[in-house]
Amino acid sequence: MPIDPARQHQAKEYARLRHRLFALNLALTGIALAATLGLGLNVWLKQSIFAITRDAGLATLLYFTSAYLAYNLLFSPISFYSGFVLPHRYGLSLQNFRAWLTDEFKGLALALVLGGVVIEIIYALLRGNLPLPPLPFAPPLTGEGLGVGSGWWLYASAFMIFFSVVIANLAPVLIYPIFFKFKPLDDAELTRRLTALAERAHTRVRGVYTMMLSEKTTAANAALMGLGNTRRIVLGDTLYNNYTHDEIETILAHELGHHVHRDMGWFLVFQSLTTLAGFFIADQFLRASVAWLHYESIADLAAFPLLGIAFGVFGLLTMPIGNAFSRWRERMADDYALDATQNARAFTSAMEKLANQNLGELEPEPWVEFLLYDHPPLGKRIARGEEYARASPLPA
Repeated sequence: MPIDPARQHQAKEYARLRHRLFALNLALTGIALAATLGLGLNVWLKQSIFAITRDAGLATLLYFTSAYLAYNLLFSPISFYSGFVLPHRYGLSLQNFRAWLTDEFKGLALALVLGGVVIEIIYALLRGNLPLPPLPFAPPLTGEGLGVGSGWWLYASAFMIFFSVVIANLAPVLIYPIFFKFKPLDDAELTRRLTALAERAHTRVRGVYTMMLSEKTTAANAALMGLGNTRRIVLGDTLYNNYTHDEIETILAHELGHHVHRDMGWFLVFQSLTTLAGFFIADQFLRASVAWLHYESIADLAAFPLLGIAFGVFGLLTMPIGNAFSRWRERMADDYALDATQNARAFTSAMEKLANQNLGELEPEPWVEFLLYDHPPLGKRIARGEEYARASPLPA
């Protein structure tokens, strides 16, 4: 399918607007955090919560919940515009306002539950009141000075790595079904082809499923979801209904390429290193800031915005590195898909359809690709398929 010039024009507009919203959101978040600290709203919130309860765990949960709800309420106009108005303007969303709002509340509730668990563990480590075994090279947790001993960030990093693996395992069976309906793929021939492709990649999957994306969006997607006993092939019905079996096979082969290249392990190593670095920098930033601002300790709830600033700035600075690493592994997965299927024309056709259907910008500006893209732009992926077709001695 050739690239639709009109859709590409829309794709550029849509991408430009999303980038501006991203920059606006960052700027307003920075202003909101500065205002919170400058006006002492963080201290006021802590005092208000401690007037209700003196239990440290409950106070932490109430502080996080209040702060998170206030942030979402403050930024709800941007969320509405970026999540509802724009996708409808460009024909990507099929949800009415009520359905969209329902999903927003589901996402909010899920974030409060999972985020609450994470924050409770982190602050329990900050307070040094969890009975934990010693980690190699980790100083013992103590309650002296400006908080706990310097080893809290090692324990927090280990927890976050473990937590992310657990969530990846549970996502297909507990999280995604909250938002989407799934059913076994009712296509014996395609199921056989995709299962055989997985077997050639030495990947065990627990079935092939259709995710009912068409109830919410016109965009297409496919994935290899889950870990271990929850790993499964998932095709969006928007993809299944509009792509040939050959095209679907090349898309799934790309996902299997990540398994063949052990990308889960590579990403886990990369994530572990960045998580360790992030928590270490957060520890140093907290200690310096708490001393300067005269908070009680790094476990002081009033210092919660400082933790957000530390992780936010660190995430922004390391985002280009993480995206570059991801683009490298994605290019390898594309090459695997081309080698495994020997069908460069189907691969190229699938990428062109995705560009048209999902409003994927073919050639973003280099700085945009460097900062924001975790996949190679579709234009480069199409060019790679065409190059492979020209070089292949087999009919493509």
